[in-house]
Amino acid sequence: MPGEAERRLRERLGRLPSLPLLRGTRTAGEARRLGDQLRSVRDGATATATEEEIWRVVELARHPDRPYALDYVARIVEDWVELHGDRGRADDGALVTGLGRLAGRTVAIVGHQKGRDAKERYRRQFGMPYPEGYAKAMRVMRLADRFGFPVVSLVDTPGAYPGVAAEQHGQGGAIARSQATMVGLGVPTVACVIGEGGSGGAVALAVADRVLMQENAIYSVISPEGCAAILWRDESEKKKAAAAFKPDAAHCLELGVIDAVVPEPAGGAQADPDEAARLLREALLAALAEVEGLPPDERRRRRRRKFREMGVYA
Repeated sequence: MPGEAERRLRERLGRLPSLPLLRGTRTAGEARRLGDQLRSVRDGATATATEEEIWRVVELARHPDRPYALDYVARIVEDWVELHGDRGRADDGALVTGLGRLAGRTVAIVGHQKGRDAKERYRRQFGMPYPEGYAKAMRVMRLADRFGFPVVSLVDTPGAYPGVAAEQHGQGGAIARSQATMVGLGVPTVACVIGEGGSGGAVALAVADRVLMQENAIYSVISPEGCAAILWRDESEKKKAAAAFKPDAAHCLELGVIDAVVPEPAGGAQADPDEAARLLREALLAALAEVEGLPPDERRRRRRRKFREMGVYA
């Protein structure tokens, strides 16, 4: 696991592109300086991230006692009212949506929800939504946009549901429309990966002004097992795969796909859900405060630019 100094440097590097700079001011020099400091810290460390360390994060992200979206809602949101159904076909249990008060202000919340026991896991499809789930989320996002409520999304899914019925109902199109809806929102948006952030099923709810990750969450285009099956034709190589693409929060921050890491209690969020919720609440409020003062058009422009610049090689 990275040290505190390395984590702070990575966070400062990740925030450089969003700073309100004076005309003509460039960030390249500061980025080089911070990069040099980061390399110095890493070179001076006694050990680098090993397969076992990365896999430990994967296991914590998937821990069966880890708080889920509704666990956090119960701890940090007041006057919660859950909204059901997509007004078309069904109510997908893998996605929960609703309105509530966060620090005295009304917010819309959308989030993946896994199950605790076999019965609930079946009902919620292990947190893997059908297209109807994304339609429900989009309905609540548009409602929030109409009334000026910020949108908070809590991401925790292995991926969108991969079944035949989901494909027949237009899974790929639903994911794309959800991303397009988030890009076009005029209200402040904050997403946080609270467990697993798997593939397009996660990105569908994570095209936000600020994207956060809890310290022991993971965020990747494919699962370690899926990657190992493709590259080595052997799922038992999952630890090697995870170490190769590094889905943990510290490396996602370094890559620039997230904006900040939310700390967790020692041992992981499941060790102290109340403290984990307090830390998450503070991070969400800080992220909302960073973007709420912008005009809607400027907010959309920055959001589009933020995601269009990801993955660009210069």
